[in-house]
Amino acid sequence: MLSMLVLIGLLAAPRAWAQGKRKVVQFTGIVASGDSLLGVPGASIYVPKAGRGTTSNAYGYFSMAVLAGDSIVFRSLGYRNQTIVVPADYQRQSFSVIISLLEDAAVLPEVRIFPYATEKEFKRAFLALRMPTEKGSAAADNLNQELMRKIFNSQPMGATANYRQTMSQQQYDLDRRMGTAPNLHSNNPLLNPFSWLQLVKQVKDGEFKKKEGVDY
Repeated sequence: MLSMLVLIGLLAAPRAWAQGKRKVVQFTGIVASGDSLLGVPGASIYVPKAGRGTTSNAYGYFSMAVLAGDSIVFRSLGYRNQTIVVPADYQRQSFSVIISLLEDAAVLPEVRIFPYATEKEFKRAFLALRMPTEKGSAAADNLNQELMRKIFNSQPMGATANYRQTMSQQQYDLDRRMGTAPNLHSNNPLLNPFSWLQLVKQVKDGEFKKKEGVDY
């Protein structure tokens, strides 16, 4: 009978161990802000008891392996912590959630920093401060006419001047192609059609005929 009890105990042990072993679940989801449902990047997702976790990507997505029954904590700077518990009897292989974190803005008290022990000493030192005169100061040296003239003569053309020069040159080239600006053809009378029309008109009008009493 003792042997029968030992045999029954050995057969029941694997089943009891299987019942006590928790199932591994792939835990995935998106961490979003509660007001706009935009993904929260860099949010911390971790299991405190197991000491493991992960962080959300640039779109708020995360994926990690957990055990059924684990408590997962979500944390992000400026938001309230939130906890999700995977059911202990969860039997599926994946568990997906959308976590909406609520803002938790903390207003810090004002911190005023002075190089003096008290504000009274700072005011006393400020009132006793003597500013240098303009003559001989760095501001006066920078406004020196001779120095400014050297800078003006040596300074290269800026971006605005380059743009204006380019636009002016392009407009001048267009006017030359359209014949409204001085060009090689308009400056040479032999290549100017208007000059030839004027010459023909003068010949027809007899302006080049020799007149009596006129010595050419």
